[in-house]
Amino acid sequence: MPSPPLAPISASLDLAYLRSMTLGDVRLEREVLELFKAQTRDLIARLAAQPANARELAHTLKGSARAIGAFEVGEAALALEDAMRERKHVKASFKALETCVAEAFAAIDAVLANSN
Repeated sequence: MPSPPLAPISASLDLAYLRSMTLGDVRLEREVLELFKAQTRDLIARLAAQPANARELAHTLKGSARAIGAFEVGEAALALEDAMRERKHVKASFKALETCVAEAFAAIDAVLANSN
C-alpha cells in the first residue's frame, strides 16, 4: 500500500508540483526535499562570499528550486542573477533570496515533520 501524500503546508512550496515530478513517491519526495535543503545551504553560503561564479550559483539554485516546486526561491534566485548581471541591488536581492529560502525551509521542515 503506498504511503499517503505529504500534506501541503505553505505557499513557499508547491507540493502538488513536487508530487507530479516524483510520481507520488513519498519517500522520493522526502529525499528530494532533504537534498534541496543541503544543496541550498551550500549555495547560499557560497553566494554570501560573492565568488566570481556567483551568477552561475544563483542560476543553479534557480533551477533546483523550480524543480521541486519552491517557485518563490526560484524567482528570488532569478532576481539575484539579474541584479548581478546589471550590478544593481545585489545586496537587497541576496537578502530577499535569503528570506525566501528561510520560508521554503520552514515549509519543508513542516512537511517533513508532518509526514512521520
